[in-house]
Amino acid sequence: MIDKDKMPDPILITGAARSGTSMVAGSVCKCGAFGGNMRGPNKNNAKGMYENVRIINNIVKPYLRKINVDPLGQYPLPDIRSLPIPADLRDRVQNEIIADGYTGGPWFYKGAKLCLIWPVWHYAFPDAKWIIVRRKPSDIANSCCKTGFMAAFRKSYVRKYVNVENEFEGWKWWVRQHHKRFMEMNDVGVNMKFVWPDRMVRGDYRQLYDTIEWLGLKWNEKAVLEFIDPKLWKSRQGVHT
Repeated sequence: MIDKDKMPDPILITGAARSGTSMVAGSVCKCGAFGGNMRGPNKNNAKGMYENVRIINNIVKPYLRKINVDPLGQYPLPDIRSLPIPADLRDRVQNEIIADGYTGGPWFYKGAKLCLIWPVWHYAFPDAKWIIVRRKPSDIANSCCKTGFMAAFRKSYVRKYVNVENEFEGWKWWVRQHHKRFMEMNDVGVNMKFVWPDRMVRGDYRQLYDTIEWLGLKWNEKAVLEFIDPKLWKSRQGVHT
């Protein structure tokens, strides 16, 4: 029986979709953090999404629907100034991860939508360590334009709402909204580190190694190198999650 009062706060991994959050989450998993039953490979990510199925389906998406925003985190986005704070979020998230087989030690949840509602999660887990995944805005925008489920800014009325002329500019607007959230988190002192996956696919693992050490995990070089496949990344430029 897990004593939830003694559970550590999670490692929370977030960033704009198509920035490499799955690559970072997979590396954290390979180095020993528990993630539970996670979304597996699909046509957009051959190595898996590394997002806990129970938490995204039972907690994150229902919350976004309840506040009348896009459950896919595309458009409309949450108003960070008026987010309702569920008092039971910590308990509910812990219940989900325990139901997935958690027995102790470091655990993580990866979700691109986390940063869009970060005050809610910061309230529930004030001692969480956050990894913010970054990628060049133009690269993210190009990736979104080429990814089937990233469809918000193909709609002319959405582009009109945000005052942009084309889909690419719409996604650049969307990326800027994420960057605003990152700066808000930094300004209030959220315990966070930025990670740039493009460094890893170029063979520079120093930032990832330092992050794994900061998380209190054990660096598993063999598993990480086997997981991060530069050739796969290169072949999927513009469509990497």
